[in-house]
Amino acid sequence: MSTRRETILKAWNGAWGDGDVDAFERILAPGYIRRSKSGTEDYASLRKTIQAMNTAFPDSAIEILQIIEDGDRAAIHWQTRGTHQGTYMDVPATGRTVTVTGASFLRFEDEKLAEEWVVWDPRELLSALGIWHLGAGN
Repeated sequence: MSTRRETILKAWNGAWGDGDVDAFERILAPGYIRRSKSGTEDYASLRKTIQAMNTAFPDSAIEILQIIEDGDRAAIHWQTRGTHQGTYMDVPATGRTVTVTGASFLRFEDEKLAEEWVVWDPRELLSALGIWHLGAGN
């Protein structure tokens, strides 16, 4: 297993699975930026997102399904599972266990994570919580 692969696994499991935001911060390059279809965020904003997710889903566990590396880039296919025990995305606790999948595309500079492009569908989460139906017409 490559050193970068081990670094990614440790950071993702630490932050998204265990709530250890410092595990993620340790791998970041100065000026790290996270991009998604909703815009961009810096690490301070992402830190709040990770903390909110871990508060709402305290038993969350992330599984890295696949990592592909190519030079200074890596792609991660991930899956997160947890029980909704606190407010998240303005949705009060439902007690439901949910699973959400997504992908992150990473660019490294000097073995530090400089940019991340994350792709996931929040409607998948809202559907699993029972407040959004993913079907024809939505």
